[in-house]
Amino acid sequence: MSYENEEYRDRLSTVDKEGKRIWVYPKKPSGRLHTYRSVLAVFLLAFLFGAPFLHIDGEPFMLFNLLERKFILFGMVFWPQDSYLFFLAMLSVMVFVVLFTTVYGRMFCGWICPQTIFMEMVFRKIEYAIEGDAPQQRKLDKQPMNFEKFWKKGLKHGLFFLISILIANTFLAWIIGTEELSQIITDPIDQHASGFTAMVLFSFAFYFVFAKFREQVCIVVCPYGRLQGVLLDPDSVVVAYDYKRGEPRAGFKRNENRAEANKGDCVECKACVQVCPTNIDIRNGTQLECINCTACIDACDTVMEKHNLPKGLIRFASKNQIEQGDDKLAFTTRTKAYVAVFTVIFASLIYLMTNRADVEATLFRTQNQLFQELPDGSVSNIYNIKIINKTRDTKQLDLRLLSHEGEIRLVTGDLTVEPKGATERVLFVVLPKEALDGSYTKLEFGLYEGEQLLDTYEGAFQGPEKPLDP
Repeated sequence: MSYENEEYRDRLSTVDKEGKRIWVYPKKPSGRLHTYRSVLAVFLLAFLFGAPFLHIDGEPFMLFNLLERKFILFGMVFWPQDSYLFFLAMLSVMVFVVLFTTVYGRMFCGWICPQTIFMEMVFRKIEYAIEGDAPQQRKLDKQPMNFEKFWKKGLKHGLFFLISILIANTFLAWIIGTEELSQIITDPIDQHASGFTAMVLFSFAFYFVFAKFREQVCIVVCPYGRLQGVLLDPDSVVVAYDYKRGEPRAGFKRNENRAEANKGDCVECKACVQVCPTNIDIRNGTQLECINCTACIDACDTVMEKHNLPKGLIRFASKNQIEQGDDKLAFTTRTKAYVAVFTVIFASLIYLMTNRADVEATLFRTQNQLFQELPDGSVSNIYNIKIINKTRDTKQLDLRLLSHEGEIRLVTGDLTVEPKGATERVLFVVLPKEALDGSYTKLEFGLYEGEQLLDTYEGAFQGPEKPLDP
């Protein structure tokens, strides 16, 4: 498809020729796809606000505590030692997004992205309810300040800020947990100054994004839209205008045979432009600003139905599907490669997660500590052991020497580890001098729970040099 005038590709849809921002007033969307999006948004919002309060055996259902480097997914705790699993999980998500975008374009942005869901399904809905549809909003903004404008704007922005506070608290609950968040809210401010400051800053940030910055997040800030140029190809399914059927555009006349009049099915009503939340004309083709929200599909289908024309002038389709008139989804070599990479990474992640050790220990000889020769002729070294219990049960553990006859003496306590906890102990390893190989002896330790060997560890043991043979 070619256009004589493609100025729209040289500037943002929300910026005029003088560089000033164009405030977007999208018409209130409705239709089959909008209903589907609304149902999905309700489910995702319920999950977002409800998940932090779900617990499994006392642990949050999900937690992403960056400060303490503690992550919980579906009740399973991931410690810093499990960082490779977290890396694989993030990598699998990234590859899946690339795969999904290659096949279905930017649908994630319009259907699942929190920015779009909050903007279109929460804040925009409140705006429609208080100020009315796009024409009423324009009229209200242009009129001088009076009682009507004051109470509508005041009520709208008041609700916006209250919801922003709720969102900020929810995101903090995902990071620090509901118990810690409850303490920040209920305790005096001076006891949790940093947490209270973070909550206030997040609240103002969310308010600014959804009340002022809005679609600019998707157009200017988010890098995902720019990735489309790399990820999309002529076989990628996106929200597309069927130019072969719609061109040439012309107004509608009753009882007219548009084919005989050499007119396409596009009746130039611009309903697709009026409902677009990023202010683009989808008829110009795939663009950076399009978030695949499908509002233009619903609007166009309504117009087509009204004029007894076939629906689908704007629909999910690839460039090749429109040109070839074939709606069959193409499974390209690149898509197969992404599927293969994703399968390998995801399968590796599942395997490593299912075979993850319940107890993990780190054993090392204490640095800058020399060996000691005891009165009975034996030699001792001092070690540190750190044990992490990843289960929900208390673990009674025991460390034993496997490679040599010797003794392990804990300085204090025992190797009991609480559920989802960690313990660190200092211990002495004592060996007979005759059992040593010289200044360096390689030892093997075994960590036991009862008589069950959980894991083995190697360690270095220092001792005196053996005298040279005469």
